[in-house]
Amino acid sequence: MVKADRKKEKKRPPPTIDIFKAWCKGCGICVAFCPKKALALDETGSPYVKDAALCGRCGLCELRCPDFAITIEDGKEEGSEERREKAEP
Repeated sequence: MVKADRKKEKKRPPPTIDIFKAWCKGCGICVAFCPKKALALDETGSPYVKDAALCGRCGLCELRCPDFAITIEDGKEEGSEERREKAEP
């Protein structure tokens, strides 16, 4: 019965992960703390989002960044903005 309930659950859209390059010094702390390996470093040592779908939304990258250069926001489903506007009076 539990397996059937899991199938009915909607898959959450991947989160939006923003890396502010102007603030980032390329220390790699965000990459080192990411348990799902959703982040990686490029050739220049700058972090980038390797695969947002892997992100577990734990927030460790955001929490550990000494420069506040990374943010995570829950992904939005298509049409969710419209539904919210219609629901509000």
